[in-house]
Amino acid sequence: MRLCGQEASTRDVVALAIKGERELFFMDTLRREVLSQRVRQVRPSGIRKFFDIINTMPEVISLGVGEPDFVTPEHIRQAGINSIQQGHTSYTSNYGILALREEIAAMLQRRYGLSYDPKTQILVTVGVSEAVDLAMRTIIDPGDEVISPDPGYVAYEADIIFAGGVPVPVPTYARYDFAVRAAEIAAAITPRTKMILIGTPNNPTGAVIPKSELEGIARLAIEHDLIVAADEVYSRLVYDTEHVCIASLPGMQERTILMDGFSKAYAMTGWRVGYVAAAPHILEAMLKIHQYAIMCAGTAAQEAALEALRHGEPDVQAMHDEYARRRQMFVAGLNRLGLPCCEPRGAFYAFPYIGDTGMTEEEFAEKLLFEEKVAVVPGNAFGAAGTGYVRAAYCTAYDKLEEALVRIERFLKSHKA
Repeated sequence: MRLCGQEASTRDVVALAIKGERELFFMDTLRREVLSQRVRQVRPSGIRKFFDIINTMPEVISLGVGEPDFVTPEHIRQAGINSIQQGHTSYTSNYGILALREEIAAMLQRRYGLSYDPKTQILVTVGVSEAVDLAMRTIIDPGDEVISPDPGYVAYEADIIFAGGVPVPVPTYARYDFAVRAAEIAAAITPRTKMILIGTPNNPTGAVIPKSELEGIARLAIEHDLIVAADEVYSRLVYDTEHVCIASLPGMQERTILMDGFSKAYAMTGWRVGYVAAAPHILEAMLKIHQYAIMCAGTAAQEAALEALRHGEPDVQAMHDEYARRRQMFVAGLNRLGLPCCEPRGAFYAFPYIGDTGMTEEEFAEKLLFEEKVAVVPGNAFGAAGTGYVRAAYCTAYDKLEEALVRIERFLKSHKA
């Protein structure tokens, strides 16, 4: 090696290397210091890297993406097209189109016997993801604790942290079908607890919280004067059991932030339409954030959602029944292959245990992807209690699920000790 036209000594080379490392360290530190503490505290999504890889491998059978393989029903698509063709391209009210809010209120009355004023208690959001973020930023002050089940949807922890809160994960267990129990929530409550965040049915486990446990959670919320944020985006995809809305329990409507949407039940993920139903003083505060950050959900998407509520019930039932058929076959197949899997009661996810394979969940997912072209998500992407598990979405075609089981069986045989 030559340095400034002369032969460099070993000492020169080492000094140059150290100088380079120091410069890199300084630049990395400088970049990090530009970022807020909250952003630095949030880890990147454990799902993202698998999606990035999947997008470069068209032959992959993806059981990783939590997205229906159904296209949005034609009459709902047409309602969105008609909205654009009719020139409905302006902002709507910050609350959302009144007709849509009225339909949401009527639906909540039919399903749960809940009465919400569509003018002051319902807000149309950009998917349930925005609704969860709004709930955290509206209620949580720095240092407030938010209890939520583990495993849980990947955005929950991040939204709590972005709001300045402290996530308090409560582990759930396969022996209880991963349903969170009131007793475990009770043990996690401290003087700093301000909210309980639940997702039922649950992503990634498919767990549905039984009514008896919801009643226990409701008693805790009332006793400790807590807010409950309930993500019910999978509420229409429940099998062999009953979906109970916690807001419908005695004393809970005024302290529940109820969040639901159109993405899963109506196969409208790309339309990005959700809603919040809450007490007027809470909703008004959520609106304050929504109007500055978002303004309103897309007009055409809202009109498509209105059509979905008015005429989409047969579509919901047809997709529900097909998911139920896939669930039965796929979960039975996983258990047959020696990957123990609870019967998911809702959503469209299986959560099999892979700990007996001798691989970590990351190793299992990566090797299965590259060796057999089947994509699943490591369970610990959804929380520490997901260690030893993977999430496999059965919202893809029946024949692809059958082929995925064939490939998984071959993979397990090739790695058998």
